[in-house]
Amino acid sequence: MSRIVRFHKTGGPEVLEIENLDLGAPGPGDVQIRVHALGLNRAESMFRSGAYLETATFPSQIGYEAAGEIEAIGPGVKGLSVGDAVSTIPAFSMSRYGVYGDTAIVPANVVAKHPSHLSWSEAAAIWMQYLTAYGALVDLTTINAGDAVIIPAASSSVGLAAIQIVNLLGGISIAATRTSAKRADLLKAGAQHVIVTSEQDLAQEVMTITAGRGAKVSFDPVAGPGLNDLAAAAADEGIIFIYGALSPEPTPYPLFPALAKNLTVRAYTLWSVTRRPDLMEKATKFIVDHLASGALKPVIAKTFPLEQIVEAHRYLESNQQFGKIIVTVR
Repeated sequence: MSRIVRFHKTGGPEVLEIENLDLGAPGPGDVQIRVHALGLNRAESMFRSGAYLETATFPSQIGYEAAGEIEAIGPGVKGLSVGDAVSTIPAFSMSRYGVYGDTAIVPANVVAKHPSHLSWSEAAAIWMQYLTAYGALVDLTTINAGDAVIIPAASSSVGLAAIQIVNLLGGISIAATRTSAKRADLLKAGAQHVIVTSEQDLAQEVMTITAGRGAKVSFDPVAGPGLNDLAAAAADEGIIFIYGALSPEPTPYPLFPALAKNLTVRAYTLWSVTRRPDLMEKATKFIVDHLASGALKPVIAKTFPLEQIVEAHRYLESNQQFGKIIVTVR
């Protein structure tokens, strides 16, 4: 029997339950992983509460990111062996699979071997954040030396990944945060500039930093009224990627700045990467190579044991974290 986290109705963190289940053997094309660590994501909070891009089928498992060792392999799986240290890429449906628990069965094609120097916690913290940032900042646009990139919600795991990738590419990383509480940590984490939006005018500060050119790219998980500020801070022919909806307010389209500057406002999700095997291969190599070199390094915010999965989700929704929330297993 395995300890598996499931929920039987949508709601707050309290709907998550640890249940003893027999998952059976992995089917064709699947592998079974003995889980050592889990990485929590905002997508899972939204899935649990019924506000995600897909709908749960009850009782539902949950979770995208796990790291551990392969315990069993289903028919037809090649290139993986029992005992391999692996982590899971969020390229599957949580309504069918889920990794919260001490055992996970997932498709073999979403399993990756990570650099051996990573701890289990670090290995559970890499794929969602770095693949999300890679798709927008490496595949869908070109960041050249001196190009400014605005990164709202910069203290999130994806925000920190974006800072690292922008710096790696030679760009100017501009972290945006609501309060000054995380300013020092963002600078320590590599942000070249930090703008506190409750105290400073975003567009004015960006124009000062860029000598009036504006930001080539904004990488925004917030949306809402702040889109107007990003448009005002954008360079001519700039692009604003919206990859989340953290703001509860409506998102206005900044028509006149968009017309004046020939802006692109583009919706974007991780699926833009994970649905393309050729791009997945390129992205995985980029991430693994730069993790190995140390240019990319996941930041762990706080760690909880599996028994405190409800508390871990409460902390996730508190927005106090700086980096990735990890749940350890066994």
